[in-house]
Order: sequence, then C-alpha cells, then structure tokens
Amino acid sequence: MAGAGGVGKTQLAADHARRAWHSGAADLLIWITASTRTAIMSGYAQAAAEVLPVPPENPEDAARAFLAWLEPRATATPRRWLIVLDDVSAPADLSGLWPPDSPHGATVVTTRRRDAVLSGPSRRQVPVGMFTPGEATSYLRAALAERDRHEPDQHLAHLAADLGHLPLALSPAAAYLIDAELDCATYRRRLADLLPDTDALPDDQTTSTAAAWSLSIDRADRLRPAGLARPMLEVAAMLAPNGIPAPVLTSPPVLAYLAEHRTHSKLGNDPAAPITAEQAYDTLRVLHRLSLIDHTPGTPQQAVHVHQLIQRAVREPLPTDRHDRLARTAADALTATWPDVERDTALARALRANTAALTRHAPEALYQPEAHTVLYRTGASLGEAGQVTAATPYFRHLADTSHTRLGPDHTNTLAARYNLAYWRRRAGNADGAADFEQLLEDTLRVLGPDHPNTLAARSNLAHWQGQAGDAAAAAASLAELLEDRLRVLGPDHPYTLTARHNLAYWRGRAGDTDGAADFEQLLADMLRVLGPDHPNTLAARSNLAYWRGRAGDAHGAAADFEQLLPDRLRVLGPDHPDTLTTRHSLGRWRGRQGKRMVSPPRSPSCCPTGSACWAPTTPTRPCPLAGAGGGSGRRRRRARRTAGRPNADAGPGPPPHPHHPTQPRPLAGRDRRARGSVR
Repeated sequence: MAGAGGVGKTQLAADHARRAWHSGAADLLIWITASTRTAIMSGYAQAAAEVLPVPPENPEDAARAFLAWLEPRATATPRRWLIVLDDVSAPADLSGLWPPDSPHGATVVTTRRRDAVLSGPSRRQVPVGMFTPGEATSYLRAALAERDRHEPDQHLAHLAADLGHLPLALSPAAAYLIDAELDCATYRRRLADLLPDTDALPDDQTTSTAAAWSLSIDRADRLRPAGLARPMLEVAAMLAPNGIPAPVLTSPPVLAYLAEHRTHSKLGNDPAAPITAEQAYDTLRVLHRLSLIDHTPGTPQQAVHVHQLIQRAVREPLPTDRHDRLARTAADALTATWPDVERDTALARALRANTAALTRHAPEALYQPEAHTVLYRTGASLGEAGQVTAATPYFRHLADTSHTRLGPDHTNTLAARYNLAYWRRRAGNADGAADFEQLLEDTLRVLGPDHPNTLAARSNLAHWQGQAGDAAAAAASLAELLEDRLRVLGPDHPYTLTARHNLAYWRGRAGDTDGAADFEQLLADMLRVLGPDHPNTLAARSNLAYWRGRAGDAHGAAADFEQLLPDRLRVLGPDHPDTLTTRHSLGRWRGRQGKRMVSPPRSPSCCPTGSACWAPTTPTRPCPLAGAGGGSGRRRRRARRTAGRPNADAGPGPPPHPHHPTQPRPLAGRDRRARGSVR
C-alpha cells in the first residue's frame, strides 16, 4: 500500500491483520516496523527465535533461516502466515528479504514510495489516497460521538475540507475539539493560526503530522540528486496545491534557488555547481516516489500536486526573511514561465491559479520593495482571455493594495490605476475618459511629461475620446502624441509604431482616407522592426484588411482575412480573442462578397518564409519580404485596385484592444520602475 504520510496506510494494515488473526485465517502474524534494512532483519531474527527449534545466533543468518522456513512444502502441514512490513522507506532495504511466494501466506507492505521495483508478478500495488469527503465527515462524526459530542454534518464537512480530508490531520483535530471543548466553527477560525497539537495522539499514532512528513523530506534529501528535495518542496509549497506547471519548477529562478539552498553538501555535491533542469526534474521524481507530491509529467500544465497540509508544514517553519525571498523566487518563476502570447489557455489558467495561491501565502512579500510583475501579468491575462469583468475588480484590488502599501504616487500604484481604467472601459464603463484624465494629471505630476506611463495615459485618453464619438479629436490628440513619441523614443520604437497605428485608425474613422492609407507603410515598418509574427504586426494586417473591405473591396478583405487566420491560429492559438475576431471578420467579408473564398496560391518567390503572401504591394512598393515586384500577379492587381484606399482597425469596428496595457516591467539597470505599456 503506497501513499503519502498520514493517509492511514498503517491503520489499514493493522485492521487487515487484526481481521486475519481473529478469523483464524493466519496461524502466524508478524508485524515489523521496516524503516531500515537492519530493522527488517532484526524482526525476522526475532521471529526465527520463536518458530525455529535452533535458530542461528547471527541475526542475518537467522533472518534467512526464517525466510526459508516460510517456503511452502508439499508434504508438510500448511503454514498460514501474514507478515506486515510497515513503513518501508527504501525499496533496496528489501533486496533478498522479501517473504517467499506461498499459497498459504501473504505479505502486506506499507510505504511512501512508488518505485517500480516494489511491483512484480506476485505483488499488487494499492494506492492509498485521502478520505473522500463522505468518509472524512463520517470519521469526524464517529470520533466526536464517542465522547457524546455532536456537530452538524455541514460543519464537519467544512472542517474536513479545511484539513484536506487527510486522516492523520483529522484525528488530532477531533481530539483537539474534544479536549478543548470547542465547536467546529471556532476551531476553523483558529485553524489559520494553530496546528492541532495534543499531548497524546489518538488512534495509536506515534508521530505528528509534521514529523511524518519531515521524515520523508529528510529521506528524499539524501537521494540523488542529493540536497535538492527540501528546497524544491519549499518552492512548491508557495504555489497552488492542485496543479503546478512543470516549466515553473524547472525555470531559471527555481534552479538558482535550488543551487543556493541545497542541503547535505557533505554528500559530495559541489555547492558551487549550477543546477540543471534535468536535476530539477529528477528531484520531482524523488519527491513523487516518497509520496510528498504527485508528479504526472504527461500533464505539463498541472504536473505537480502537493497536499495543502504538506505545503503548510513546509512553509511555517521558515524564517520570515527566507519565506519572503522564497515568495519572490516563486513569483519570478511564474513570470519567467508566462508566455508573451497566451496560446495555451490551460497553461494560462494554471499560472493565474498559482499566482492566486502565492498571493494568499505571501501577501506582504509580493509588495516589497515594490509590487511584483506577476501581479500585473495575472490581471492582464484575465483580460486577454476575455474575462474583462473579472479583470476590473482584480485591478481595483491591486490599485487599492498598492495605494495602501506603497503610497498613492508610487509608480506601481499609477500602473495599477492605469490597468483599472483600461479594463473598466473595456467592460463597458462609460467613465473611461474621466478615469484617464485624472490618471494623466497625476502621472504628469509624479512622472513628468515624457515618462512612458504618461504617454500611455495620453494614448488611452485619445482612444476613449474617439470611442465617445469624437474621432477627429482622437486623431488630433494622437498626432500630438506621435510627435512626442518620435522625440522621446525614436521612429522604430514599438510604442511609436503603436501611435502611428492608432493615428491611422482614428483618421480613417474621421473620414481621412490619406491617414488610413498610412497602414500600408506602417505594416512594412512593423515587418522590419517587429517581425511577421508579432501581435502588433498581425493587428496591422487585420486593420488593413478591414479598411479594404470598408472601401468596397469585400473580395480583397476576405482574401486578406483568410490568409491572416492561419497565422493567428499558429501564433495565438484557436481560443485567443484575436483569433476569434479574425474568424468573425472572415465570415463577415465572405458574406459581403456572396461566396466562400479560396486562399490564393502560395508564391515562394514573394514569400521566402513559406506563408502565403499577405504584405501590401503596389507597383512602386514591392513586397517587403522579397525582391522588387514580388508576389503573384493576382495580388499585384488587387494591390493596384486597393492602393490609396482608407484603412483602419481589426474586425467590423475598433480593434479588440488597440491600446492594451500590460504588467509593469523592470527597466534595465538598478532603477526598477513599473511602466504600463500599450499594445
């Protein structure tokens, strides 16, 4: 029987042995605490002294003589026996000491290990997990009823859930309730600050919950790769119990933490040697073998599960400074794992869940000396996944917390307000412009006119002016912003390209066809600066296609969206909001032209990257991916037809997020300032 410490393996084995003895199914019952090889041999030797006429004096010889005595004999009276080897800590300890196969005998082994060597042709591994909710509630009900204590089942169920349905935690909790004469509600309130602690543990337990796990951790730390199990479990203890993505625990921040805090250096490992991802993976397997975690490599988004009480037992003894450093390390690991483009929605969900768990475990540490990047990335991830109504209260809480802990004028607080204003407007709040007006005033006062956050606030304020119906005012504001971004950032900075993008959009909305045509040159510059797979480049392609359709070329718009869709599927994934918008736009323009479009043939000469040609071309502006005149004749003819037409943004309206604020990112050097960026 294999399972984590405290799930009740020993109690199950004892119940089975008691039933076998009282039913007469066994004539010989032997119970051995098998935590070491020496203990196993000593148990066998003691049994030999009981059953052999002349047992050998040497314990090892006596043990082997006893195992030989257990062998079945056809002519002899059947020897019915049951041997329990309780708490085997290392499979190697049983090498040569397994009781023999016998039709009249049976062996029960309890262990926290799940090594393959423990299984075999005549062995069956039985996993032992936590109580089910019903079993846990029944246990508490029966334990209290023995002392004439009764609680509503609903209260018992809540308490059992708080304790993770772990038998070894439930029994001390029941004893504590009885001895302290507390009800479940009071106990649950104290549970956050109090671990159950009784003078005598119930159910004949000989070790506390924390001690049971501590023994396993010490054992794991001595297995190869030595010294890494405890620090790895410390990192896992800060994250979500129900699923930690594998890349988080093999990320560079975690590897650095393992190298710094490895234990048992006396075992021969070089304390200065770096830790590799392979060693981190092997450490996870060691922890899995000792049932301290569940490691399922086949589900990388939720590869590691750790019981919440094991996490608590690992976290609570840590000194405050070590705890806080560990929290920042876990946050760094989440940030390092978070992809710029959330193509894997399951991974994004898991990262958000782990950030939420980390925030619960270390609410103070993530705001010292400043708000950690992962806090902003989580909120942005909610919005990017389409959960704008969830992103709004998230950033409101972040803004309030930053205001309280860091002050109203801290750059982190301003960045949180920036994101709050953005997602409030995206959620349909009509006060978006007012929010950005106040934010711009404070940002100008604190950061100055040329700070990236100030420029970003101006960009969003201009956008909300346009959304309110004044496209001309939005275009005028963005024209002024573009001049400042050119002066401060230069022509090739991504934010400068974004300003050009938004200016072209609002000029088009205001009826300025010359301004909308700027998308063609903008796309060429984005290809040169950002590359073909950058989300902003894809957005510019979408905008160009949209305005072609608005100018009357439904055929060209449908063809452009048809070529854009595979690239958005490849880069962003099928569930990304921008991919869904592209599908919507494609259907719209196909409907406008009255038939389903077929993608034009690929042109290797125009598209050396292997994708169909989608770059804007005119007789005087060749394809930016190839030589002069690149592209098929069909596309060149269409380019001549659409040259000079107005262009705007994605879909049948404004882009899903034309001014998307992201999390604050550290700048180069020691001065780490949060800045809200735009998309």
